[in-house]
Amino acid sequence: MEIKEKPTAETAMQIRRPVAEVFEAIVNPAVTTKFWFTHSSGRLDEGKPVEWEWRMYGVSTKVEVSEIVPNEKIVMRWSDPPTTVVWTFTEMPDDTTFLEVENFGFAGSGDEQVNQAIGSTGGFALVLAGAKAWLEQGLTLGLIGDRHPKGVSAA
Repeated sequence: MEIKEKPTAETAMQIRRPVAEVFEAIVNPAVTTKFWFTHSSGRLDEGKPVEWEWRMYGVSTKVEVSEIVPNEKIVMRWSDPPTTVVWTFTEMPDDTTFLEVENFGFAGSGDEQVNQAIGSTGGFALVLAGAKAWLEQGLTLGLIGDRHPKGVSAA
């Protein structure tokens, strides 16, 4: 494992679906809303900003894609202050996909950056688990909405 100077959120998951289907699940909001955000102003495309919403929390973020290599990689900036997210899709045997996510470029003090990276790692792990459940079994687990239920203070 490479040692990085700045905190980086990293997580990955094998999804037992073909790489084109997993890639489409991330770029196409008609699919992504089954396991992540609730609404989107459009499909992910290079150079075309979109807005993602999590209406259960009353939050949204602007997403700007700087690079798309179909079925291989998506590089985007999001959040405020913006961070970079790199999605890497690796075609595996038996029509499966290994999907890796890295999120970096956090702002603030060292402790604040570490806390953001830890939170982002947990969040993206839930996104990948939700994507796996939806793509492999057609199950909407509600992981994102259940992460911060009303009446429970943040962990």
